[in-house]
Amino acid sequence: MEDSSGVPSGTAPRGPVDLRGPVHPRGLVDLRGPVHPRGLVDLRGRPGPPLLPTYGTDAVVVVCGLPGSGKSTLLRRWSPQAEVIDPRRTRTACEARMPRRIPYAAYRPYVRTLHFLRTRAAFRRPGPLLVHDCGTRWWMRRCLARWARRHGRELHVVLLAVTPADALAGQHARNRTTGGRVFRRHVRGLGRLLTALDRRGADALPGTASVVLADAASRERLAAVRFAPGGTAEGHPAAPREFPAAAAPAAVGSPDEL
Repeated sequence: MEDSSGVPSGTAPRGPVDLRGPVHPRGLVDLRGPVHPRGLVDLRGRPGPPLLPTYGTDAVVVVCGLPGSGKSTLLRRWSPQAEVIDPRRTRTACEARMPRRIPYAAYRPYVRTLHFLRTRAAFRRPGPLLVHDCGTRWWMRRCLARWARRHGRELHVVLLAVTPADALAGQHARNRTTGGRVFRRHVRGLGRLLTALDRRGADALPGTASVVLADAASRERLAAVRFAPGGTAEGHPAAPREFPAAAAPAAVGSPDEL
């Protein structure tokens, strides 16, 4: 079933779940410690204790969802462990160099192209990588999968599948709103992606090793991340890396509008 915005409703767990974590005698996966996502991991409607997703040291983790879904918050929590590619940084850097009399719309194509090239270049550098992306553009999903395959990286997706109402509330809370037409386009794209994931599991995103789905009730469980050799429980956490602090958020606009 879908709501009027085109996003499937309901919070019941769907699809296969493979967390690769310790198993209790009764056969239940222990969701309190490190987990190693594989395939489709659906946390929607499953609030509980914090999780520690563990990935390989060269893994690329794409955090996606509607504008206002909490992507930036999640990336701030995870950023000490990996380089972050965030479109807002590209836009902010370009705006700082442009005269104020020139509207953003005039050089938006340049910002989009620059961010695309920066994202592609980041795949060539060693170490774990976190990518901020809306996830609703099929061509960008294909590019990410192609770059990961070309450079021998494992690609993972964390999709914050919150409702449009929750996403709009998040936009207003951070005082950065997305235009109505752009937001509706994202909602339609996310609806199609969620429908495909419900039907086909992780196969709906070719080239990905895992897809973690979280809604407003379960996203707080993703408070931390670990990158370990091989992404196995026997590995040791990767040492935190130093990266420039994220630029201060703009009063209006959304990185998903690049």
